[in-house]
Amino acid sequence: MAGGVLLTGFEPFGGEASNPSWTVAEHLHGSTLADGAPVQALQLPCVFSQAWPVLQAAIAAQSPRLVLALGLAGTRTELCVERVALNWVDARIPDNAGAQPLDQPIVPEGPLAWRTRLPVKAMVQAMRAAGAPASVSYTAGTFVCNQLLFWITHTLEQAHTAGQPLPWRGGFVHVPPLPPAAGGVDLALQVAAVRAALDVAWADGPDLAQAGGTLD
Repeated sequence: MAGGVLLTGFEPFGGEASNPSWTVAEHLHGSTLADGAPVQALQLPCVFSQAWPVLQAAIAAQSPRLVLALGLAGTRTELCVERVALNWVDARIPDNAGAQPLDQPIVPEGPLAWRTRLPVKAMVQAMRAAGAPASVSYTAGTFVCNQLLFWITHTLEQAHTAGQPLPWRGGFVHVPPLPPAAGGVDLALQVAAVRAALDVAWADGPDLAQAGGTLD
C-alpha cells in the first residue's frame, strides 16, 4: 500500500472488552478514499514502550503517505481532532503492560509541545458535514495517545528542521465511546466522520481560518 493511508486504533485497555478506536479503524480497513487511495488499518498495543515502535515498523514496511492514529477518549461526546502533543506523560492508570510513568518527558531536552501540520479545522468541518459531533482539541491528554502523537509530530518536525522533505504526514483523532455508553456516538457515524476527515487530510489543502476548539 505504498503511498496510501495507514489508519491505526488501539487495543482495549483499562479492563474494557473493546476499543472503539480500533472498531472504527477496522471498519475502514481495505476501503479507498475519494481519489482511490487505499486505507490499511493497524491495531496498536496500549503500551508506552510498544505503541510507537510498532507504528514505526509499519510505516517503514508500508511507506504510507498519510498516517492517522485514533484513540478512545471515554469522557468525550464528540470526535476530536488533536492539534497539540505535549512532551509529557503522566498516566492516571497503568498501561496494558503494567507501566504507569508519572511526570516524565517523552523526549528529554525536547520541546514542550509540537503541533500537527494536518488541516485540523477543515477535518472537523468535514466530520460535521458527515453528521457527526466534532471539534478541534488542544489537549490529547498525558497517556499513550498523547505519547504516540508526540512521536509522530516529533519525527516529522525533526525532518523539517533538517531541511528534509516530509516522508509522510500524520496526526491523531480521539473518538468517543459507542452507545449505549453515556455520550456515545453511533459506529456508522464515527466511521463516516473519520473517512471524511481522511479525505480532507489526504488532499493536503490549507486549513480553515475560523474560530473553534476546546480544551475539554
